[in-house]
Amino acid sequence: MITKVKSVGLMGMTAYTVEVEADISRGIPRFDIVGLPDTAVKESKDRVSSAMKNCGYEFPVGKITINLAPADVRKSGSIYDLSILIAMLLTTGQLDVNIDNSVFIGELSLSGEVRAVNGVLPMVIYAKEEGYETVFIPVENAGEASVVEGINVYSIGHVNELINFLVGAIELSTIKTFENTAHSELFTPDFSEVKGQYGARRALEIAAAGGHNAILIGSPGSGKSMLAKRLPSILPDMTFEESIETTKIHSISGLLSKSHPLVTTRPFRAPHHTVSPAGLSGGGSIPKPGEISLSHNGVLFLDELPEFSRPAMEILRQPIEDGKVTISRVNGTLTYPCSVMLIAAMNPCPCGYFGHPTRPCTCSSGKVSDYLSKVSGPLLDRLDLHIDAMPVEFDHISSKTPSESSAQIKLRVDKARQIQNERYKGTGITCNARLTPARLQKDCPVSESGMQLLRNAFEKLGLSARAYDRILKVSRTIADLDESDTIESRHIAEAIQYRSLDRKYWQV
Repeated sequence: MITKVKSVGLMGMTAYTVEVEADISRGIPRFDIVGLPDTAVKESKDRVSSAMKNCGYEFPVGKITINLAPADVRKSGSIYDLSILIAMLLTTGQLDVNIDNSVFIGELSLSGEVRAVNGVLPMVIYAKEEGYETVFIPVENAGEASVVEGINVYSIGHVNELINFLVGAIELSTIKTFENTAHSELFTPDFSEVKGQYGARRALEIAAAGGHNAILIGSPGSGKSMLAKRLPSILPDMTFEESIETTKIHSISGLLSKSHPLVTTRPFRAPHHTVSPAGLSGGGSIPKPGEISLSHNGVLFLDELPEFSRPAMEILRQPIEDGKVTISRVNGTLTYPCSVMLIAAMNPCPCGYFGHPTRPCTCSSGKVSDYLSKVSGPLLDRLDLHIDAMPVEFDHISSKTPSESSAQIKLRVDKARQIQNERYKGTGITCNARLTPARLQKDCPVSESGMQLLRNAFEKLGLSARAYDRILKVSRTIADLDESDTIESRHIAEAIQYRSLDRKYWQV
């Protein structure tokens, strides 16, 4: 007799139904799993056989064939253990229940415990969309699955617990729906701790209000990293849809916290400069999300930008433009979202003091040029704001007057974002940085004096078409902070000054 049990597989962020078919026939005893399984799936036969015996069930003698359909899609991981065991119990007649509308997800220990797996959230969402009534998942994954409403989800700790429930020997309650309660971190970096740096603070406020990419350039100790790490504290709160999409990515990567199963604060990722291109974009035989996708709806911070390898830096160019990263492998092509704010920080030269107002630079002009040339023009052109982080003056750093807090800045950012939400309602555009070329002229009306100023800057500074678009988008954000419908010359002038550092440093 052939039995079929439903499970769910993942290819990137796309879930699909996996039908586990079991057949036991007479012949030389052997246990085969077919359907393009990887090593982890093939090893399921040892985990399942031990779990059956140790839970008091009889392991069949004969030719056992497990087929994972569809057979032309590569299966990976240990998520099919539980469904294989149920299929074998049904085939041998040791279990007789109707499970047509049920999905089984989980890894087994040798003793029959059901262990956690990655990617449960997108799997449960898919099961709901496909019309399944019940999903059985490991206890440790209950938190992330609790955010999905409209489907019965049971958390299982042991095989015997599941079997007893299926035959009606015990009652189990579905997991409780997740309640999104705000939680405070032990330490939340705040802009009130930053002394001075008023120009850089203003630029980061503009970046947060419009979702713009930025680069901070300045001497060592000027506060570049300190400023960047406080950027998430002034970003708008995540919507529920953004939280779900971000949580999906973290679920696939196995990075979800048990105490906070839903990602409700914008991610801040700061990979070390030794990270590989695959570490940034994602990789593996079946590619997993990289740092740029783990930063989705948040901030990707690259400190000491010139120290990153050239391939790692260049791999960012297309994803930050498109808001998604596509990874092609022999096993298939996967796409992960990566709508991020890219914030970079760097010194202007190897010693760090080129352009310093008081401290002399010890680098030769050739060394400065070589150092700056590590950052390519095309990548620099994709960074909307070039921020000069000047050394902090003694009067500022010794002042006892508290600086403006993140909460105060966030009020202005939220107001600007609300203006953008109303403007782009129903278009799929989330902020000014994502404004499409087709809507640029319509949504960025410029006054006559502002257009003349922009014309002069374009001709004298030799700006590219991309730089023109980005200046308009930044000007739109500055005007939104100013609550102005029209982009005036003062808004254009401020936006232009954030495109001047490549002339200050890169023309050495």
